[in-house]
Amino acid sequence: MNINTYLTRLIEEKGRELDEWILTNEGQIGLTWQHLIDFVSSMPAETKEKVRKTLVLIDFKNGDVFHFLTHCARGMVDALGLNQQKLNK
Repeated sequence: MNINTYLTRLIEEKGRELDEWILTNEGQIGLTWQHLIDFVSSMPAETKEKVRKTLVLIDFKNGDVFHFLTHCARGMVDALGLNQQKLNK
């Protein structure tokens, strides 16, 4: 199963919508789970596998996968220069 399919199923099975906004309290307008899926899908194979393994471990231990996914989204914002503070300068 590719990372796109895995993340889509995981997010939907956990009761979230792919077009749901994330990081809204941090000034990010329109950033969705689908954007994060697309970003992770564009990463090298090793990175995608690390993300998948981390999520499998968190889910196995009944942890909150959205805590890790939100952490990844913040990294995506920084990597793409979408930080609201940078945009306002």
